[in-house]
Amino acid sequence: MRIDIITVCPELIKSPFEYSILKRAIDKGIAEVHFHNPRDFSTGNYNRVDDYQFGGGAGMVMMIEPIDKCIEKLKSERDYDQIIYMTPDAKTLNQKTANTLSLCENIIVLAGHYKGIDQRVRDMHITMELSIGDFVLSGGELPAAILCDCIIRLIPGAIGDETSALTDSHQDGLLAPPVYTRPASYKGLDVPEVLLSGNFPKIDQWRQDEAYKKTKSVRPDLLD
Repeated sequence: MRIDIITVCPELIKSPFEYSILKRAIDKGIAEVHFHNPRDFSTGNYNRVDDYQFGGGAGMVMMIEPIDKCIEKLKSERDYDQIIYMTPDAKTLNQKTANTLSLCENIIVLAGHYKGIDQRVRDMHITMELSIGDFVLSGGELPAAILCDCIIRLIPGAIGDETSALTDSHQDGLLAPPVYTRPASYKGLDVPEVLLSGNFPKIDQWRQDEAYKKTKSVRPDLLD
């Protein structure tokens, strides 16, 4: 999979790809991530990428021309399955969407900044818009990194034990059950006996029951 990230702050977003699962996936050639700065496609002496919004109002808007030129250049080099804009005024990213996107070959992720991007970019190029929650950040760089993380880790070979990703929270519509490791007893707190029993059908049932109880307590909306 190839992911092209368009951002005016490339240094802000690079570090997550230099560690852990993302770095290993990139080193293995399972995924490749490239960064593109719209300033490289702007005109004028100051490489300006933002301007005042028509109609007045607070906040600057990312200009259409540098982003359009950047996307057009990328599209001239390869076909893209999705061109995604990270913005708080969109549907919320969930595991189902991440699973679907993990099957793509080429993706562009546009990280918004300032007050947002000129609507015409969205009309011309964007095929999917995603938010990471009902709150606003200083820019779309961190959401873009989050999106890439939850996609890349699902690609076969990114995680040593691929079944691990399949048992994460939200994969089956439930939150994950509690997990334990050694020692079996610590400061009077004991691991549930069923997990030490070796009876795997009972263990599976215990995990399913605990997942349901946790979801009902913490996120009952997922059960609707």
